[in-house]
Amino acid sequence: MRLKIRKYSWQLAPSAVREIRQAVFIDEQAVPAELEWDDTDEISDHYIGLTPDNTPVAVARLAPSITDAAHIGRMAILKDFRGMGLGEQMLRHVIADAAPEFDSLYLSAQQYAVPFYQRAGFHVCSLPYDDAGIPHLAMRCFAARQVLANVGGASMPTIAGEDSNTWHFSSETDLCDLTDTLAGQARQRLWIYERHLSHEIYDRKRLRDLISDLARSHRNAEIRILIHDDKPLVQRRHQLVELMRRLPSKIELRLVNPDYPVETQAFSIGDRESVSYRHSLDSPVGWTRFNDTGRAKLQSEAFQRMWDSARPSVELRELPI
Repeated sequence: MRLKIRKYSWQLAPSAVREIRQAVFIDEQAVPAELEWDDTDEISDHYIGLTPDNTPVAVARLAPSITDAAHIGRMAILKDFRGMGLGEQMLRHVIADAAPEFDSLYLSAQQYAVPFYQRAGFHVCSLPYDDAGIPHLAMRCFAARQVLANVGGASMPTIAGEDSNTWHFSSETDLCDLTDTLAGQARQRLWIYERHLSHEIYDRKRLRDLISDLARSHRNAEIRILIHDDKPLVQRRHQLVELMRRLPSKIELRLVNPDYPVETQAFSIGDRESVSYRHSLDSPVGWTRFNDTGRAKLQSEAFQRMWDSARPSVELRELPI
């Protein structure tokens, strides 16, 4: 069955939006009414899915934040219409609507529904927590445009340890989205090899926050950054340098030794499974794979060889805090 999906403001939304949420969340799942109806409704876009005979059967909402992010929520399908793929249609429609405007999408998933959202490119970014007496996990998607294209037909697109698809990129925007998706799923290790930490790719709040979260969330976190040139970092304030100086035991930066063989391609490695690889140190063209332990091992060995002969940056160490 193909849904017709319409979008409304809260003020103009048909009564069916409230009725479906009442039936699913309050009546069926016993969510308290005072938690279901909140101030976020007033600032959100509300979506309703209609069957070919115009019967309302599904709803969702999209709430903007003060940053370039949005939160998808209140996804509900009437009980008699589940198992028909209608949820996938609603979610994909909302993602497609949000992707041109927002670079980060978030949602709070009931624990049983995590695989459903993973199939749409969302990855888990929290431990389980209770919401209205129901176990939930926070999830996010940084690569919505790539997931919507999904030329390779990955069943769990961009999910670390699950998706063996190759995600090609040829622009800084796509490179940043896939880099953040890799970094955001790293549980312990993130290794980065570059000519320098360009401000366009690495001096960004979203990436800084992801690396900060990784460094603080695991006592054995290992974040290594290996570069050829530290001058751009010295000449202009850089968010990763500031983070590194606050967390020196978790984040380490070294300069390659030019007297030893070095790689001519840039790459990043997440844990022992995800790899983002560029065809040269100066080009945004390359690919990312989220489940390629063989290539991750190969690049890790190359990184370790260069790391062992590298040296700390004296220039960065002498910068005032």
